[in-house]
Amino acid sequence: MPITKGFRALVDEASAVITTYTVEQVRQRLEKDPGLQVVDIRDPRELEREGTVPGAMHAPRGMLEFWVDPDSPYYKPAFGHEDKEYVLFCGAGWRSALATKALHDMGMRNVAHIDGGFAAWVKAEAPVESYEAHRARSAARKSG
Repeated sequence: MPITKGFRALVDEASAVITTYTVEQVRQRLEKDPGLQVVDIRDPRELEREGTVPGAMHAPRGMLEFWVDPDSPYYKPAFGHEDKEYVLFCGAGWRSALATKALHDMGMRNVAHIDGGFAAWVKAEAPVESYEAHRARSAARKSG
């Protein structure tokens, strides 16, 4: 069966209805906006290999809709804050555009993504947190 709509068309459709931020916009807000939560949706192996945005929460793309939905047995209360804006990113911005659109379709309006993803973050020489530092911060947050 031939594909009638490719990934680029899906990403373009998503981009037309979601909020997209540049790396610089997110960097500026991270410094002074406690209501901003950056969410890394990349595969755990990408995070291990490349690190992540400092302060990012990790939510693998395959679990995102389940972690966001309060009726899901996999729900994560970290996604239940209506006063926060969740800014997703992936490697290049394609998966995060589709994921942002999916959450938007679920009713979330406090969700956006980073144009260009982690590749754009690194290219802009924005700070990167190592996988080890990310794990230590996550463990400290869960225990405290």
